Amino acid sequence: MTAENEFTVTPYSVDGEIDYEKLLEQFGADQLSDDQITAFPDPAHPLVHRRVFYAERDIDRFLSAVNAEKPHSIVTGRGPSGPMHIGHVLPFYFAKYLQEQTNALVYIPVSDDEKYFLKEMSLEVIGAHTRENLLDLLAVGFDPDRTRIIVDTADGDVVYPLATAFAKAVTQSTIEATYGEPANIGLSFYPAVQATHLLLPQLIEGRHPTLVPIAIDQDPHIRICRDIADKQRYDVDKPSALLSKFLPSLAGPGKMSSSDDAPSILLSDDRETVFEKIRTHAYSGGQSTVDEHREQGGDPERDTSFQFLSYFFETDDERLERISQEYRDGSLLSGELKDIAAENIADFLECHQERRSQLGSLVDELPAYRLTDAERNRARHRVGFLDNGVF
Repeated sequence: MTAENEFTVTPYSVDGEIDYEKLLEQFGADQLSDDQITAFPDPAHPLVHRRVFYAERDIDRFLSAVNAEKPHSIVTGRGPSGPMHIGHVLPFYFAKYLQEQTNALVYIPVSDDEKYFLKEMSLEVIGAHTRENLLDLLAVGFDPDRTRIIVDTADGDVVYPLATAFAKAVTQSTIEATYGEPANIGLSFYPAVQATHLLLPQLIEGRHPTLVPIAIDQDPHIRICRDIADKQRYDVDKPSALLSKFLPSLAGPGKMSSSDDAPSILLSDDRETVFEKIRTHAYSGGQSTVDEHREQGGDPERDTSFQFLSYFFETDDERLERISQEYRDGSLLSGELKDIAAENIADFLECHQERRSQLGSLVDELPAYRLTDAERNRARHRVGFLDNGVF
């Protein structure tokens, strides 16, 4: 979607410097309020109280369930089109944080089918990315008793029957009005698959509030799913959404993307690589010379290194504020700020990589997170696909 030719935000394309307020007007979502932030379990995650997650749809029902200790779930997924970078992994660490605080169910759909429809990649290449991405997801450290990972092409016995039921509630004109003209019929069908992802916890566990923490470019999927939930007879709540801003690209404001000219910081990067990428490529909000910076100071809101710290990689609010003030008054130089960000990110990645290195093979690790036979049957039965002994 385009705002006066300044930026484009769709599930398949993000370009330009984004005006997040205009985007809310276009998408029709609501600003996350102070009262809603306060209603999150204490302490609220930095992504919430620093308003990286800045908008919502129908979140009060989810928060009420959390605070009343009633059943609730979280759905956040991954499209495996390449190696994961730090922007990809933030919603998963956020979901893990909420799971630890509230005992939430977490469902993680992996949409390898969508990436095949969307990208010029073979199924073999996407399969290789899927396997690597799954290891990174497992390294986050979710509770296997409260987490389910669904891979579309591997779990077709559940995904396809549900998507078939939901697809009948969506017209092609609705798809084109929401996404533009799809490049192929696979992308026309995919919103029904996405609705399956988002409604699956309720189809298995019964009606309860579900939260989808997701970058705002994915909001069209939420809108289609909420429409489907309104039309269907399966006794489900419309999923709630918590919509985030994008982690900036190293090149400056905008979304970090594996296809950018500026490199992304990958989950596999070692400490030396992180420092090299940030020192070489991170957009600076400082002045062009040291003397000018000492005199005029820098702008942390325009500085990629500071934004990395603010979004996720500095959890101490007081330290973050001190870094911001020192950068504004010129006592902290751009190079010094870059090194602070690089140090924090490298520390985070080393912890992630250590957990990943402790994992066994996917054959050993993944079964604990897959749907059980009983869960598969409950989901299929809820939409009328009964096990009659033939299949």
